[in-house]
Formats: sequence, structure tokens, C-alpha cells
Amino acid sequence: MLTSLRPKALLLLADGTVFEGRAIGTPGITTGEICFNTGMTGYQEIFSDPSYTGQIMVMASSHIGNYGVKDGEEESAAVRIAGLVVKKFSDVWSRPGGSSSLEDHLKQHEITGICEIDTRKLVRHIRDNGAQNALISSTEMDLEVLRRKLAEAPDMSGMELSSTVSTREAYEVGDPDASFRVALLDLGVKSNIIRCLNERGCLVRVFPMNTSLKEMLAWRPNGIMLSNGPGDPAAMSGTVEQVKAICDSGLPVFGICLGHQLLAESMGMGTRKMHHGHRGINHPVKDLTTGHDEITSQNHGFVVERTDTEAHPEVEITHDHLNDGSVAGLRWKNKPIFSVQYHPEAGPGPYDSRYLFDRFVEHMKTPAPAGKVRMQNA
Repeated sequence: MLTSLRPKALLLLADGTVFEGRAIGTPGITTGEICFNTGMTGYQEIFSDPSYTGQIMVMASSHIGNYGVKDGEEESAAVRIAGLVVKKFSDVWSRPGGSSSLEDHLKQHEITGICEIDTRKLVRHIRDNGAQNALISSTEMDLEVLRRKLAEAPDMSGMELSSTVSTREAYEVGDPDASFRVALLDLGVKSNIIRCLNERGCLVRVFPMNTSLKEMLAWRPNGIMLSNGPGDPAAMSGTVEQVKAICDSGLPVFGICLGHQLLAESMGMGTRKMHHGHRGINHPVKDLTTGHDEITSQNHGFVVERTDTEAHPEVEITHDHLNDGSVAGLRWKNKPIFSVQYHPEAGPGPYDSRYLFDRFVEHMKTPAPAGKVRMQNA
């Protein structure tokens, strides 16, 4: 559909700012916390990342949709964003092996969006004023009606969302005769995490987030992965207790993004909501254990409190975010446990950090001391 023929749409922010544009995707009204991603490629993977559940995504790249979508490149079974904001939305697409247009993809997953927005101005507004709730409407233009509806939208702080995206039943991916068995606690896992483990000789069993440690250990894993996921880690007290038990199992543990935050919470280190978060595929991080810098893929709106980590006697900081000094990685001094705030599996993004999966495998090569792996309820 030509842009000039698209219906009018509105974007309303909680601070009262209004942007006018044109409708894309499914007509309707949607609300969520507005955020932006600076990546220039990988929009299909971004939209299907479960960590974006409950968020309206602003794409900083000017042209979106020009290469359509391709089956097999999703990071989960559905589009997870609550809504989409772009500048130029391509009405034509071209790609070898492509399966459909982004417009059809959004409609298939009932995603409401808006185009012809000055996204440069919008991104700067979010950077200056912080993340906040927002609303997109392509069916109702009365601002008073929309303001009332937006006021009813829940705040991301204090919201538990992993239970809305975690698998309902356990399943396995990989070679049954693989060298290592990884129990993955699904808090909103990206498919590429599983792929990276499979590529390193791991059979992965993905467990629902409320699975007891006893059930996970009954599968006889060599290590446990805590996945990424959406929502506020401080609102997940039950999962924090579960993670405490996992850390006491004696098995190697690797946490990514939300998994990293929950590991910190389990050790009494606090987390807080960021002003506008880190979302993109060009974030610089230093590995303090090697001195090497890496470019990373990131997607998070919460972060571990640095003062808590620096004061903790059993944990040390392994990675720093070079833009703002936030904690990007941790490791336990007396246990085979480590975590990062970013996404070493990328998808989209650079491969600089995939060595972390190799570190995890190295940990699994070393058997736990006799009697350390315990069968217990969690």
C-alpha cells in the first residue's frame, strides 16, 4: 500500500507528546513502554525477541521492511513487540529466499504500527526524557479518549512478564548423543542461544520457568543456562529463590540478560530500571579478564547495581559497558557461575562475544566435586 493511501495514525507518549503519521500493520490501538533500537539490520529477529514483550519498538534506522521476512529467522514463535514505530516503511521488498512482506508479517501477528514519524526526533526525546509508556492508534483519533486509555497501561517497573512467553512444556533440541547436556530455564529464550549451544556439542532441554530444580537435575545435565527474557527482575521473587537453589547445585551456570539479573538478585545484589536502556548491535564492552574489547548486541531496560557488585565478597565484575560504566558481566569466585548483561548469541549482531559459550563448555568439562550436585526441590 502506498504511504499516501495509508490511514492516519497517532503516537501518544505518557508525557503528552504527540506524533502524527500513517498506519502500518493491523488497524487498532496498542500500548506499551516505548524504547528504541539502533540496529540497522535484523528487524525480523528484533521483533520476535521475547525480551521485547510489552514494548513499543522504535527503529532508529530510516528504512524498515525493504528486505521483507524469511522463514527460519525468527527468534521465537511469534512477533513479541507490542507495537512498531518507523520512519520510512517499505511497500516493496526483495530478498533471495524471502517468504513475505513485513506488512503481511505484522498483520499475521496482529501488530499495530505507525510510519512517517520523525524517528530521529523521537529517539532524542526518549534519550532526554527517559523510557515511558506510549500508545499507537490507527482507529481512534480523539486525544482525550487515547489519554485515558494510555493512563490505564501498566508500568514496566514491577511487572513480571516471563510467564507469558516461557514454554509450557519441556522440549529437547540437538543430538541426543551430544557430549554435553544443558538444562535451559526458559525465561523468554531466543532461539539463537539454543543454536549456539547445539553448535558446541550440547543437547539442550528447555524447561518451563517454574520447573523445580529436582526435575531439572533428574535429567542429569552437565550445566544450567538461565535465558534472557522480559520484565522487571525485582518482581520475580519466586524465580530468584529458584535461582538460589540452582547456584547451590554445584553445576556450572551461565546467565544471559534477565538470567544475569536474576543471578545478581539471588546473591542479594539489587537491580534498577535504566533511564532508557541499551538496545542495539554496536555496544562496546570490555572483558576485564582478558583486556579485550568487543562490540555487542544488547537489549535491556534494567541493570545490576554496580555498588552492590563491587561490595560483594563472593562475586567479581568481569565486563564493563564502555559507554556508561554499567555492569556488563559477573562471575562467582568460588563456583563455576558467570553471567553477562548482553547477548553473546547476537541474532542480530556481531559474533565478538560467542567465546562465552566456549567458556561455559569448558566449565562443563570439569566435573563437579563428589557430592556437590544435589537432588532437591526448588
